[in-house]
Amino acid sequence: MAYENLLYEAEDGIATITVNRPEVYNALNRATVGELEAAFTEARDDAAVRVVVITGAGDKAFIAGADVNEIHEIVQSGALDGREALPLFGRPLIDLVLGLGKPVIAAVNGFCLGGGCELLYACSLAYAAEGAQFGQPEINLGFNPCWGGTQHLTRLVGARKALEIVLSGEMIDANEAHRLGIVNRVVAAEELMPTVRDVAATLAAKPPLAVRMILECVGQAGDVTLEQGLDLEANCFGLLCGTEDIIEGTKAFLEKRKAEFHGR
Repeated sequence: MAYENLLYEAEDGIATITVNRPEVYNALNRATVGELEAAFTEARDDAAVRVVVITGAGDKAFIAGADVNEIHEIVQSGALDGREALPLFGRPLIDLVLGLGKPVIAAVNGFCLGGGCELLYACSLAYAAEGAQFGQPEINLGFNPCWGGTQHLTRLVGARKALEIVLSGEMIDANEAHRLGIVNRVVAAEELMPTVRDVAATLAAKPPLAVRMILECVGQAGDVTLEQGLDLEANCFGLLCGTEDIIEGTKAFLEKRKAEFHGR
């Protein structure tokens, strides 16, 4: 598929999606959200892709939120119910990333605000450049985060800190985001993509079926009881026991060689 607002490339088991609107700090309008849905679906359905990387073009922004011009036009016109116009055009994208079944790594190269943060929360892992800035500024525009920001951020950092971030609308720097667990690591700007590619390459070499099961188990943690979570782990293990990958993995360990996994 040809994209107007994104760059998409897939190589060595890694799909890289770059939001390519640097002139507006990679803000998300409806067209870009639609293309992101298509790109993530393309990566999901490509058996050769085992890991997805999401980043922004240029060195200023990862994704600086939703397109405010578009939001203003929507609410000023009154032509669409706000409950449908804004939240629902982003919700399918967030749900798609959460349920992709493949690791999604965010490479945060600058401002990560509003919808950019909400997309970040849905990713499996996140790495940030030293100068990156994070925030949920929606309150300053008269509305609330509506692509999962109040829900996913609370699960990451706890209710009090989430309220501080969301109610203040102020930005935090990369080191604070790391301290809170919003990102996994902070690196120098020039090391961001090499670091992310190294992590992606490591994950791409892992058994994809086991990766999918782990993503499912961790994704359910906290939303089910401990007993239900343990049952889910056991069921996933039972399913994996019938795969070629577990035979290859255990055999390679005993033979002291590197395993080659094929997702079967």
